[in-house]
Amino acid sequence: MSSTQTAPAAQQALEASLQQGAQALGIELDPQQQQQLLAYLALLAKWNRTYNLTSIREPAQMMTHHLLDSLAVVPAFAAAEHVLDVGSGGGLPGVILAIWAAKAKPAMRVSMIDTVHKKTAFLTQVKAELGLANVTVHTARVEQLQVVQKFDVITSRAFAELADFINWSAHLLTDNGQFIALKGIQPDEEIARLPAGWQVTEVRPLKVPGLDAERHLIFIKRSAA
Repeated sequence: MSSTQTAPAAQQALEASLQQGAQALGIELDPQQQQQLLAYLALLAKWNRTYNLTSIREPAQMMTHHLLDSLAVVPAFAAAEHVLDVGSGGGLPGVILAIWAAKAKPAMRVSMIDTVHKKTAFLTQVKAELGLANVTVHTARVEQLQVVQKFDVITSRAFAELADFINWSAHLLTDNGQFIALKGIQPDEEIARLPAGWQVTEVRPLKVPGLDAERHLIFIKRSAA
């Protein structure tokens, strides 16, 4: 067996972890979505050996810390139509959102942006291999990105301090849109430093199956005039 292959027992454990995690999160995944998520995980592990996309090396840990961690945020995007994932890196949460939305919310479009060419090359490969027609990949600095259609939700996972996240990408958000930032512990100091004209509308704790660590979603909108 080559080193790029996963032993059957390990693969079965990943499948079980995904099924149990999705069930615990109340997210329905059909067999195709499950296979796409597992294929994405395999691609991430394979490319990571060369491109260092994540410091986590073991697929089982990637399942918990990356895949289920991103799957846990899916319900927050139920009303989104046009999403931008800033500093997407290896595609978290953008790829996970796109796989879910392809069946659950076919009208949703997910764009991912990163400045690092090797990361966007990986995202482009994931889009092709998984057949994600709802995905667009940008290689650019977000503050320099210009688009025809603005985004109703802009998200990021461990990208930057909230103030920088807003200042760099606010020009891409629709007037009534919102930021949804994925954070670990509740970032009270970052919230206190939000730029003028912006307010936190919700701080939502998350429980990620198998992960003993704090996770929070921070929802931010323009302040009412």
